[in-house]
Amino acid sequence: QVHLVESGGGLVQAGDSLRPSCIASEDTECISDIAWFRRVPGKGRELVAGIGSGGSTNYADYVKGRFTISRDNFKNTLYLQMTNLDPEDTATYYCNAYPDLDNCPDLIGTEYWGQGTQVTVSS
Repeated sequence: QVHLVESGGGLVQAGDSLRPSCIASEDTECISDIAWFRRVPGKGRELVAGIGSGGSTNYADYVKGRFTISRDNFKNTLYLQMTNLDPEDTATYYCNAYPDLDNCPDLIGTEYWGQGTQVTVSS
């Protein structure tokens, strides 16, 4: 079973950069789409960026031009290059993955979440 572990958050000032990563504990052959979400206290999770198995990406409007999502399947790692950080980006960031049901049909109904990494941006 796939387990996800995020790291690379931290305390930074506005305008700085961070590059959190998410590492899968097992191979990712059964993972299709994977994404970064974030959550602030009292609010639900919101999508930050997503990337498909073929490399296609999508971004929330508020991070376009500032964040870049990428994946390294050989290293089983997801990245989020965050530049020009703003205090509004302060949140716990999570990676989320869904299985490729064409290749792994027994995983229907399964999704994976990491424990999150904290990003705090001061002004």
